[in-house]
Amino acid sequence: MTTIGVLSDTHGYLDKRVLEHFSACDEIWHAGDIGSMEVLQTLREFRPTRAVYGNMDSGDVRYSLSEFYRFRVEDVNVLMTHIGGYPGRYNPWLLPKFRESALLKAGKQEAENGQRPIDLFVCGHSHILKVQYDHTYGFLTMNPGAAGKQGWQTVQTLLRFVIDGKDIRDLEVIELGRK
Repeated sequence: MTTIGVLSDTHGYLDKRVLEHFSACDEIWHAGDIGSMEVLQTLREFRPTRAVYGNMDSGDVRYSLSEFYRFRVEDVNVLMTHIGGYPGRYNPWLLPKFRESALLKAGKQEAENGQRPIDLFVCGHSHILKVQYDHTYGFLTMNPGAAGKQGWQTVQTLLRFVIDGKDIRDLEVIELGRK
């Protein structure tokens, strides 16, 4: 069983309450627009952290991370990127990856280079918290909203959940309050 804390769009501001809410987490995932190496380093010193760069990241943050990150936690295959969208409104460059995943899941295509179907898609960018199952491609999508103070959103948000084998469960929406 692995407890995950997910955040996005800190834009250089890491609220101290993030670490309080993620104190029971085994891993932290940051879905881009980190804003500074200091934020990334603080998260990495606190818990093992997986992250992608966002469109507003530059310099060291962009050079130390990738745009897409595919990984596996227990029996869940994850794809994380910053600008992703949501079911029915994905960014077009993701569609080939999603189609391939759906074919792999249906057994209609052989895996190449150890590629596995996506079970969980994590993104940020919109500053809109959204968790939705995609019935077309067969995976859960998560966007934790924005944990920082920059942007138009009025409430800072995070997600926390558990991966237990193939199960994604105990999802919690955490509101840090109005920015």
